[in-house]
Amino acid sequence: MDTATAPIAHPDRFFVGGEWIAPSTAKTIDVLNSGTENLFVKVAEAQEKDVERTVAAAREAFDNGPWPRLTHAERADYLRALADAIEVRAEATALTWTVESGFLHSHATMAGRHGGATYRWYADLAETYPFVQEHPTKAAKVALLVREPVGVVAAIIPWNGPPSTIAYKIAPALLAGCTVIVKPAPEAPSAAYILAEACEEIGLPPGVVNFITAEREVSEMLVRHPGVDKVTFTGSTAAGKRIGAACGERIARCTLELGGKSAAVILDDYDVETAARTIARLAPVMAGQVCSSLTRIVVTRDRHDRLVEALAQSFGATRVGDPFDGESQMGPLAMARQRDRVEGYIAKGKSEGATLATGGGRPKHMNRGYYIEPTVFGNVDNHSTIAREEIFGPVLSVIPADSEAQAIAIANDTIYGLNASVFTNDVDRAYAASRALRTGNVGHNALRWDQNIVFGGFKQSGIGREGGVEGLLPFLEAKLVLLDGMPSKLQA
Repeated sequence: MDTATAPIAHPDRFFVGGEWIAPSTAKTIDVLNSGTENLFVKVAEAQEKDVERTVAAAREAFDNGPWPRLTHAERADYLRALADAIEVRAEATALTWTVESGFLHSHATMAGRHGGATYRWYADLAETYPFVQEHPTKAAKVALLVREPVGVVAAIIPWNGPPSTIAYKIAPALLAGCTVIVKPAPEAPSAAYILAEACEEIGLPPGVVNFITAEREVSEMLVRHPGVDKVTFTGSTAAGKRIGAACGERIARCTLELGGKSAAVILDDYDVETAARTIARLAPVMAGQVCSSLTRIVVTRDRHDRLVEALAQSFGATRVGDPFDGESQMGPLAMARQRDRVEGYIAKGKSEGATLATGGGRPKHMNRGYYIEPTVFGNVDNHSTIAREEIFGPVLSVIPADSEAQAIAIANDTIYGLNASVFTNDVDRAYAASRALRTGNVGHNALRWDQNIVFGGFKQSGIGREGGVEGLLPFLEAKLVLLDGMPSKLQA
């Protein structure tokens, strides 16, 4: 879509303290269309003064405003209203997600229609989660374990899935009673603008949700700001290390949802052609720009060549094209920098001795946009660069193993631990393998996850969890209250 226009009302402003405010300078960020390389929108670029003003607004709203003092049921009503307001904007959400990130418009449209689901899920949790629990004690007559909001939260959003990532961060934070500063990626800021418009529409109290757009240097000021109690970040492990270190310097709370190098382990009782078709069906999602994608395929050596051939055939047949075209099965990468990165890894794979089975270049029929062909490498050494580092693109590496036991060991031999899948016809073998795999999520015979239960990783794939009840806990502080009697408001 060459003529796409950003459906946001105030691209030259920030949403702070319940108002659309002018930035401190005239600096702007160019947001490009990933499918055409044309300018999509110019947005305001925050500087240090903007960070200070935004933190002050969120701090005031938490320390002196009504939001933390509302009941959980009252905050849940706001969450339900926000869910409705976001879904009214489903078309705008889908358009911006496709333009900025390359997500197929058909998929973005479907996701946008259900964009309020996470907010409603956490609103319903207000009725069931025990924010105050009585415990037996010998230290007093009454012991209460109270869960209170952690404070001001900085939510730093990635460029690949802004609408869903925002929801899984701010919905539990708001239910808990926190105030939030949303800082989207400069390459994909529109979802935060749409959120702010929805917050304004429903009359959310001033300063409860704020947002600014900024490049990385100014974003670090937000992370280091003493007025921010907690940082929740989704992005690369390299950036997560810097954020974790900055938070550690001042003992700020942080949740980090980071990279992955997820393995599909194909056991010997499972048909390799079926496995290849299943993996190839989901590998094109977001052009491989998904942290939980199955990008290392581990199979016993005697079946390696068959699997490579089947993957090359299935994945190589993926229709790459305009993400607004209903016939396209895979769109572009999000930006030139990411395409260059992926091409660098493809070159590295070839130079380090892996066998290129399909792809490896730019689609010849697409002369504009950040497109890359679906790519499959065979005979990949698990110690090679393309097996060790997160590529974040449509590149699959097939790794031979001498035995199924070694296949599990290879799957675990990584700094990451986000996701894995095991392919077998035997559910008992699947369960045994899942318990041996050192990842936060394991699927059976497919790429599977359910963020309404929990999502997050072991090792350098992150700290903490998002989604479900586990995703609420990082926004709460535990306090023990020891009393000589039960408070009257709790006796009922």
